[in-house]
Amino acid sequence: MARPRDKQHRYQDLANFSQVLEHTTTDPTHLRGSWSTIFGNHHPIVLELACGKGDYTLALAKQHPEKNFLGVDIKGARLWIGARYAEEHTLSNVRFLRTYIDHVDQYFLPGEVDEIWITFPDPHGTKKGAKKRLTAPRFLRIYQQILKPNGTIHLKTDDEAFFDYSLECIHDCKGTILQEIRNIYACTDIHSDLTIKTFYEQQHLKQHKHIHYVCWKLPVSP
Repeated sequence: MARPRDKQHRYQDLANFSQVLEHTTTDPTHLRGSWSTIFGNHHPIVLELACGKGDYTLALAKQHPEKNFLGVDIKGARLWIGARYAEEHTLSNVRFLRTYIDHVDQYFLPGEVDEIWITFPDPHGTKKGAKKRLTAPRFLRIYQQILKPNGTIHLKTDDEAFFDYSLECIHDCKGTILQEIRNIYACTDIHSDLTIKTFYEQQHLKQHKHIHYVCWKLPVSP
């Protein structure tokens, strides 16, 4: 397939990918409770939020064929890259959803999601930007609605201030931290899921930044 030359071509081309669902053309109520039909199985559902080009989504999908992976982002030109790769490599356990992260609960029934990954999100370092952080309380409440009772959330980031902020938010919402690692590559034995390196992570490591990780679960939604 010829590579589109610019963003506009990529946006137009998204409609040709069976792996892509777009908020502009898909009614969320048609997806709620229907993900087993979309994937063709009843495997656990794992989301990567703000997935960008889908590097982590694709790598996790290849490592875990027993799970279904859904990369979520609003930037269609980036999703095009991941969708094109998934199609060319016939990754049947991968889908991409183009929508806003704070709308993601519209697409799932309560308790329909098993895991969430958040990898190198924008830390929104100013006070004004705090409400946009993907670990801010308003987002955690959304995740709480769609996750199963023992569903887990994974965060990787190079930004220590954002990491500390996230830990505070987890504590404030009475979440349970299952694993916390500062500087994961200083560890001699880490899970293979954590060794996946996105383009941005490789850039951070070249700058000798430490990569931090935390996995947690939230209280059951009332």
